[in-house]
Amino acid sequence: MTDEALRRQLRSELAHWRGAIAQLADLDTVAAPEAWAQLEDYLRLRLRERLMSSITALAAEGTVLATQLETSTQPEQARAALLRLRQRYLAVEATVEWYGDAVQQRTTPRLGAVLRGLDTIAVDAMETLLRPLGIETPPALTYPDKGLGAAVLRAGIRLWDRGGLSPVAAIKITRHNLAHPTALVHETTHQAAHLCGWNAELRAVLRSVVAPRSVVLADLWSSWAGEIAADAGAFALAGWSPVPALANVVDGPTATVHRVRPGDPHPPSWLRVMLNVEFCRNWFGASGPWSDLAEAWQARHDPSAAEGADAQVAAASVPLLAPIADACIRRPYKAFGGRPLSALADPGRVSPAALRQLGRIAGDSLLTSTYLARTESLRILALLTSEQPNDPAEATARTTRLHDWLARLAPLPLPRAA
Repeated sequence: MTDEALRRQLRSELAHWRGAIAQLADLDTVAAPEAWAQLEDYLRLRLRERLMSSITALAAEGTVLATQLETSTQPEQARAALLRLRQRYLAVEATVEWYGDAVQQRTTPRLGAVLRGLDTIAVDAMETLLRPLGIETPPALTYPDKGLGAAVLRAGIRLWDRGGLSPVAAIKITRHNLAHPTALVHETTHQAAHLCGWNAELRAVLRSVVAPRSVVLADLWSSWAGEIAADAGAFALAGWSPVPALANVVDGPTATVHRVRPGDPHPPSWLRVMLNVEFCRNWFGASGPWSDLAEAWQARHDPSAAEGADAQVAAASVPLLAPIADACIRRPYKAFGGRPLSALADPGRVSPAALRQLGRIAGDSLLTSTYLARTESLRILALLTSEQPNDPAEATARTTRLHDWLARLAPLPLPRAA
């Protein structure tokens, strides 16, 4: 094949990929304009700017390669560069499509308004923890997806395209839990703990609390610090309400809920639920809806009646739950400016008694007051999700009430970090 024939073939291939890059730049084909419009202005601009910066850089690479192709005396070098451009395109495309899919979920006006309300809640949760520390709160983008558990793609991490950092905290809420979206607060604590550096400090504290009993258990509990931090933050911000939603997600056969998975940052399900119950007992007292949950889980998955090393880990950890719960929320941390978590987010404000009092004082204005929406959004979310209906019709009515309130949050301006 002559150099000129090879050059013609490369021109054709390069034209294909430059055309694909140009199509990618039309973000309104990735997600509909009405879906983009459902985002808060600052969030929309920040996200689109980040995506366009990667696409623009990719287009510039294509322009340079076109010049190289015409001037190079060795077309094979241009072909190697073209293959690199193709790989870069696929990485940028993956990033654009991922965010586009998340935004596109907002095409339906009702769901879009609910998700926008959840964006507001997510920012409020992060602000509660980060503002007192002088750390800027990133915008949040919530999106629904299938599956059991929620997830977060943290702001500030490098994305697939390697063109920059994630501009937002993108939080997956599972569809089954749109009726009880308290996992949102767990995921936002992941983001906040990452930004303030709490995870590493908590890891050391957990080791110091557990090591006097067992070095092996200390290794395990310290390895779960990131998830324990997120659970503790969710409790401090929303009280009891996240606990039943967590239990619904992590329950399973007894062997599964006791399983210790090497390398898994999550504690075994039984220990995780029982630690969350201990948070409630530590702050709200022995009796409450958490006691029914604990009794049910003890009866279903009693580690003393189960066989194997994993169940032994659970049984040996039971006496440690109270000191671990205390260390998570009441102990001062450098990450919090020498204060405990409870100084940033006081669990007493989301106790069942405090939430009932909020409902009594607010009365009919609870779900309509703009002032309450902006000052008490997390407590209202906790109140609206604190009851566990036994009747499907009652559950549907509760979900409608929650979603109506979330949709009314949507037009309100999001707070900014000082």
